[in-house]
Amino acid sequence: MKIHEYQGKQIFAKYGVPVPKGYPAFTVDEAEAAAKRLASETGSPLVVVKAQIHAGGRGKGGGVKVARGTGPGGGAAEVRQLAEKILGMQLVTHQTGPQGQKVKRLYIEAGAEIARELYLGAVVDRDRRRIAFMASTEGGVEIEKVAAETPEKILTVHVDPAVGLSPYQSRKLAFGLGLMTHGKDTVAKFVKLMASLYDCMVKEDCSLLEVNPLVVLKNGDVIALDSKINFDDNADFRHKAWNELRDKDEEDPVELEAKEASLNYVSLDGNVGCLVNGAGLAMATMDIIKHAGEKHGVAPANFLDVGGGATQEQVTKAFRMILRSPKVKAIFVNIFGGIMKCDIVANGVVAAAKELGLKVPLVVRLEGTNVELGRKILNESGLAIQAATTMADGAQKIVAAVAEAGKGGSK
Repeated sequence: MKIHEYQGKQIFAKYGVPVPKGYPAFTVDEAEAAAKRLASETGSPLVVVKAQIHAGGRGKGGGVKVARGTGPGGGAAEVRQLAEKILGMQLVTHQTGPQGQKVKRLYIEAGAEIARELYLGAVVDRDRRRIAFMASTEGGVEIEKVAAETPEKILTVHVDPAVGLSPYQSRKLAFGLGLMTHGKDTVAKFVKLMASLYDCMVKEDCSLLEVNPLVVLKNGDVIALDSKINFDDNADFRHKAWNELRDKDEEDPVELEAKEASLNYVSLDGNVGCLVNGAGLAMATMDIIKHAGEKHGVAPANFLDVGGGATQEQVTKAFRMILRSPKVKAIFVNIFGGIMKCDIVANGVVAAAKELGLKVPLVVRLEGTNVELGRKILNESGLAIQAATTMADGAQKIVAAVAEAGKGGSK
């Protein structure tokens, strides 16, 4: 689960991470009022207007603008003009794709006198089974670009969960970033900030925590000028406050619907809808479709695991979600019935297909509990269903079906 920058900074502040003053705004009037409030609190007309979307690269896309307060009417009037331009714009960044994301929220933040920009992030390193802190002198740049072009500029420390983050690890990063050039006080402030971020990472069940840029001010202070936090969805049962942080406008509506139906669904860019039970089988199904269709432009359109104990209603909902996507040119149902019974899947598929109208080819492979009954339900449904005996057979048939559908559409 992702949250906005301003929400992340509110969480940072709770753990003692220094952040600039700022206020969220949902309208142009609120943005102007926030700018006036900041000017009176900080004594400076310098204000930054930031678009709030769940994607990086906002500055390059035109979603971050500085109001210096030098024009007529001062900073508040300039902020109003900028807010009018940014609110409602379709912001395109390297993470949104060409379609972009509509800006519905702003963050009005006090300006800062920056001496240096750095990068600092924390992730769960699943290979090491530890939290990894990464730091770089290349602040304000996508860390993926740094990793690809100059990996030697990324410093990493791994935290032993039994001991926690040690001060020497933070000092190691501080020295590697050259913070001693700003004085011992700056190093001490960085060490304190690291401890606060580690505390936040653990207690808030974050899967990702990123500050880009982390800045050193001209007075030697170290503050988080940005905030990117991803929560581990598996921990949502102990964080009821997360529901208030969720912005449904920023999330895939189909994925939200799947979550509410207790289904594991992730949208992808392909053209074959997949309905599978079990995450391992779902991954294998996507792999074999990708392998079989690589030369034919065929790829999975989604990851969908209906689980081992899904009901007919859940299967029907899952099938309905797949059919709603205009990208889907065919559907592959791959079920191995252990706990999950094949007849339940068959009934769900038939119910959804008849309700919505099956307009794309459907390939089904059933094995396991009640497989004969499941096949009987499908055979007697009157639907145009192709039966597959194995996963490989199913993948070949689904690729052929998409190719055939493409020929029909081009005539």
